[in-house]
Amino acid sequence: MDAISTPEPFSTLIRTASRAQHTEAGAGAFMSAMLGGRLEVPAFRCYTEQLWFIYRAMELASEQLVADPVAGPFLQPELSRTRELERDLAFLGGAGWRDAVEPLSSTVAYAARIEECARQWPAGFVAHHYTRYLGDLSGGQIIRDIAEKTWGFARKGDGVRFYVFEDIGNPAAFKREYRALLDALPVDDLEKQRVIDECRRAYALNTAVLRQLGEHLGTDDRGSLSA
Repeated sequence: MDAISTPEPFSTLIRTASRAQHTEAGAGAFMSAMLGGRLEVPAFRCYTEQLWFIYRAMELASEQLVADPVAGPFLQPELSRTRELERDLAFLGGAGWRDAVEPLSSTVAYAARIEECARQWPAGFVAHHYTRYLGDLSGGQIIRDIAEKTWGFARKGDGVRFYVFEDIGNPAAFKREYRALLDALPVDDLEKQRVIDECRRAYALNTAVLRQLGEHLGTDDRGSLSA
């Protein structure tokens, strides 16, 4: 594997290098059904449950990295999603939702990798942070809009609070600042290549969750998922 040697900003490199994996993550039956408005609420709830396990792992791990010179600058409190996911799940699953949720095996593997990077490799943790939170600020808004239209959820209300960043007044400016942090990542070119590889791995782990959700819930000929 050759080290990176280019004047291109790292934020551009990591986006370009992981484009194929990003596209694959959105091309499976589950995500296609969701983006096409063909999911039923129980399937959307199952998806939200898996997100809760992933973000809980991410944000619990973040606590040990706040002072880290590599990962610390990315850990901005306005990005935190666990509380919003819990509000959504209380709406989607009722007050006793915690008693019913269970992670898929692919979700367990995803969360374990996040935790491993947090313990052993902060730059690798940044790769996972980037794939999740910048995606939420971008494509996640499409999912919110579809959920509101498909099931009549209140705009930016219960059920889709995960996608609402109330403390980020200007998402476009926030994303520019986040990309500037990526460009200034204090690691050498070889380490940056490893971060790109971990970004690809993060997308693959996410794709595995979406694939297993589709298998777990079942699909019909049109890619619809209902239960």
